[in-house]
Amino acid sequence: MIPVTIEQMSMRFGAVKVLHDVNLTVQAGECFGLIGESGSGKSTVLRCASLLQDGWRGRAMIGDTSVRDMSVAQRCRSLQMVFQDPYGSLHPRHSVRTVLSEPLKIHAIGDAPDRMRAALRDVGLPAEFLDRYPHQMSGGQRQRVAIARALILDPKVVFLDEPTSALDVSVQAEILNLLMRLRSEKGFTYIMVSHDLAVVDHMCERFAVMQHGRIVEVLDRDAITGAGAKTSYARELIGASLAYENAL
Repeated sequence: MIPVTIEQMSMRFGAVKVLHDVNLTVQAGECFGLIGESGSGKSTVLRCASLLQDGWRGRAMIGDTSVRDMSVAQRCRSLQMVFQDPYGSLHPRHSVRTVLSEPLKIHAIGDAPDRMRAALRDVGLPAEFLDRYPHQMSGGQRQRVAIARALILDPKVVFLDEPTSALDVSVQAEILNLLMRLRSEKGFTYIMVSHDLAVVDHMCERFAVMQHGRIVEVLDRDAITGAGAKTSYARELIGASLAYENAL
């Protein structure tokens, strides 16, 4: 288990400042949520901290090491991301075997056949899926492959960018329970972006509310149903989300 620290993270897109001195401390082995309306900067925090986005200021630390001080290989072995759209994140002409074998080849990790079968087993898929292509799988199965790809290098930290929002409701709970089981078994530290408070309540011990690129408030999970938010925006966001869920 390893902690994640983000300090004074700022980011501009042209003249528009999209992150304003974001500070977060995520404990080792914790699942920490980021919530907020669209455009609040949630996914941008993950993209900056993983160096998928350039041009930001501040620091992102995996344990005691800045992600900027890590080699590409070291960063990939320490940090991986699961994206929102499993179909878009998998190459349509690459089989599952290719998807899982490439990271192992790049990092010169042996026992590829055994590791690939173990990775599929970890996400609840049989070894026969190694020869399937994305169009031959359901959305939930594709996301399981994407999770297997992220975990095959045994990272310590996993960023989850709305990993169930593109899936059918019937499949979402399966993927969330899978992620919870993997964290329990392997000791991952998660940072999860979500617009769904039910997901945050299910997965996260704590969460931060974001607005206009700023952290408005950091709250414990109990604040969702216990009216624990102190800032007006956090109270309004939580209240609106709960009212919407109750209306369904």
